[in-house]
Amino acid sequence: MGRRIFALLALAVAAWAANVKLYLNDGSYQLVREYKLESDRVRYYSIERSDWEEIPKELVDLKRTESEAKQRQAELEKDAKVFSEEEKAARDLQKVVMRIPQNPGVYWLEGTETKALKLAESTVHTNKGRSILKVLSPLPVLSGRATVELNDAHSEHVFSNPEQEFYLQLSETERFAILRVTSKGAVRIVESLNIAPVTKEIEEERDPVDIFQQELTHDGLYKIWPKQPFAPGEYAVVEFTEGKMNMQIWDFAIKPAK
Repeated sequence: MGRRIFALLALAVAAWAANVKLYLNDGSYQLVREYKLESDRVRYYSIERSDWEEIPKELVDLKRTESEAKQRQAELEKDAKVFSEEEKAARDLQKVVMRIPQNPGVYWLEGTETKALKLAESTVHTNKGRSILKVLSPLPVLSGRATVELNDAHSEHVFSNPEQEFYLQLSETERFAILRVTSKGAVRIVESLNIAPVTKEIEEERDPVDIFQQELTHDGLYKIWPKQPFAPGEYAVVEFTEGKMNMQIWDFAIKPAK
């Protein structure tokens, strides 16, 4: 409905802008819908009086009138082209939105297919051992250093496009990011944690990628992609609440160019 109203307003503005200034030699002008030269007179339709009128040709600055009319026409055609392109972009975007499932997760488009990254099982590694990181049941907070880790040194989801785009459907209104992940032996470290001994406040250390984000719907669907091409390596799309140790992780990797 909003786009329809906008389109009607745009048409109304265009109709108003299509009016012509019929300049007179004294520097004044008449705002007219159209005009035509008839022998030694100029006949025009007056916007002010909503009627046809005539004026002697020698009183009209036709050169200025025609020059500005051509310029206005060119501007109108340019605006119409921009509006048409915006309408097409909006329709194309709506088609993309319809392809993304409403279930929370991370997706990408490959030709006519919509594919999903698998939600990774992550663990929190402390000096007491490893515990599975759960979103709905936060782990007991132990003071000291810890790391959030993924099993295996490399992700099973490997992309060759260094400008890979993803679509993130949030489960709740939370923060999200794309992080660089560090391989260390048989695991990958997503972030490091420093938990204060008394207050139990959690300081999270992570390596985010600068990304563009575009909100596609009001229920938490975003398109995200890197501002600079991904370097080869391990990465993860994450959804989290700062300081709550409830991170959801979807891992992927970018392979080196051949």
